[in-house]
Amino acid sequence: MSHYKTNLRDIEFNLFEVLGRDEVLGTGPFGEVDGESAREILREVERLSREDLAASYEDSDRNPPVFDPATHTAPVPESFKASYQAWMDSEFWRLQVFEEMGGTPAPSSLIWAIGEMVLGANAPVWMYAAGPAFANVVHRNGNDRDKAVAQHMVDRQWGCTMVLTEPDAGSDVGAGRAKATPNDDGSWNITGVKRFITSATHDMSENIMHLVLARPEGVEGAGGPGTKGLSLFWMPEHHFDLETGELTGERNGVYVTNVEHKMGIKVSNTCEVTFGDPQVGGGEPAKGWLLGEVHDGIAQMFQVIENARMMVGTKAIATLSTGYLNALDYAKERVQGADLTQAADKTAPRVTITHHPDVRRSLMTQKAFAEAMRALVLYTATWQDQVMIAEHEGTADSDEARLAAAVNDLLLPIVKGYGSERSWVLLGTESLQTFGGSGFLQEYPIEQYVRDAKIDTLYEGTTAIQGQDFFFRKIVKDQGRALGHLAKEIEGFIASEAGNGRLKNERALLATALEDANAVVGHMINDLMSSAEELRNIYKVGLNTTRLLMALGDVVCAWLLLRQAEVALDKLAGDVSAKDKAFYEGKVHAAQFFAQTNLPRISAERAIAEATTLDLMDLDEASF
Repeated sequence: MSHYKTNLRDIEFNLFEVLGRDEVLGTGPFGEVDGESAREILREVERLSREDLAASYEDSDRNPPVFDPATHTAPVPESFKASYQAWMDSEFWRLQVFEEMGGTPAPSSLIWAIGEMVLGANAPVWMYAAGPAFANVVHRNGNDRDKAVAQHMVDRQWGCTMVLTEPDAGSDVGAGRAKATPNDDGSWNITGVKRFITSATHDMSENIMHLVLARPEGVEGAGGPGTKGLSLFWMPEHHFDLETGELTGERNGVYVTNVEHKMGIKVSNTCEVTFGDPQVGGGEPAKGWLLGEVHDGIAQMFQVIENARMMVGTKAIATLSTGYLNALDYAKERVQGADLTQAADKTAPRVTITHHPDVRRSLMTQKAFAEAMRALVLYTATWQDQVMIAEHEGTADSDEARLAAAVNDLLLPIVKGYGSERSWVLLGTESLQTFGGSGFLQEYPIEQYVRDAKIDTLYEGTTAIQGQDFFFRKIVKDQGRALGHLAKEIEGFIASEAGNGRLKNERALLATALEDANAVVGHMINDLMSSAEELRNIYKVGLNTTRLLMALGDVVCAWLLLRQAEVALDKLAGDVSAKDKAFYEGKVHAAQFFAQTNLPRISAERAIAEATTLDLMDLDEASF
């Protein structure tokens, strides 16, 4: 039986009953994917994920790739190759590819609904299959030469990597030392070492394209310190004929020189990559080509990074969902102890643990967060849908399109930072805990879920980095425009009669939580402004950026769940099947539980933020 348990019913509920995706499917840029086609795709991906993709999940963890320093390769297990090939053969990845490159564009909301199931079943399949999606970035930013390269990436299904991090620089991308020097033929020689590069070696495609950030030298108007001095280059592992895409047989001087031994997602090769070292491989120069012939590397790479952050958040949330559903099934079968009302009666019948109050609390906690964060991902994706429609219609510069882009930017750190933190913590403290000691065993998938999920809080920007990005770039730099729009949406819901009285108390809780969260934002802005005169007050802001990210994550998720509850209550007022009745009642109770048990805590977070001092920053390091 597959480890992976899907929640297709909830995915469809979000897309079609709450977010109204039938309004965009089959129209504009999505003309080839109508509502019925989307539903068929979801059903088939659900089956594919449970059966083919999930089949190698355990084996590829127990028998991970082994790096061969002689060949600079780390072949993946045969079982994983079969899962990967099943995904590539399905060609659903073409839904992410531009139409001019042979894709069938679908709305982002459908893409990430599909992505949840693939990532939940076997996340490295999605990661290794990123080549065609990365080709969009090459095509969007490239000249005619680059567009031809992007087409080969799609047609020949090449692997692809994003190459940023360096051993000494870490998340400080602007401190990178990889260098690029121009050649007479228009190519550039890249030298340096990069670290933590996902999918930099495998044996599932004939070529791997690296998108590399490096600092140009010897060119007027390029280079310089910081991130603004970085340019983006495409670099194939093997050289190829530009017209046909056929490999020429020549090796480029880019070599994997180590594959990390990791806590989780072991089949995903995380590599050290060395460029242009005469003592590595055959000593060939590592040749790259400047993307679009413009020195705009960090802006170009952020198009990859933003997609990657959406992927990480979706992966985390997908893992929590299947973790919860596995825990629920176990709890329904596990007989342990008597009912609490009969605890003193030693002859009382033993009951399944779903009868125990704290187990029910735990299960509802898991359900509420998993469904809230699924709603968060898909709601965020609807703003991406708007951006895609505006680009198709040529209205990307309109106020509406700019707002959509800004709200999407605001929500991305919540998806990635809040989503990964909540999922990782809940998988360990609630999902695994439901199994008791059995959860610690490899007999059940939860222990692997926990190991695989921890990375989500780390890569593509740690939670601390997400919090800083959220406040400084997505709120302050945006002058609060996107946040203000989102707050007005929530205020409108609070002021409504949503739920016909059933949600009155929860809307009041949401009102208080929103007020508290807004107060934290205001307090942090005051601290930021005061740093103009007392520079060290910027530390107070830094001490609260993650706190703000998590608090606003709770507010947005509570609002989304309550919106779902409003829809569910409307459905329950009509004639529904017994199965649907249970589903809709579950939505109402999950929303109420989430609001009642999480929103009151934001008042405490406000009090902590407003009481922040510099004492912690004044403490001598020796005292730690």
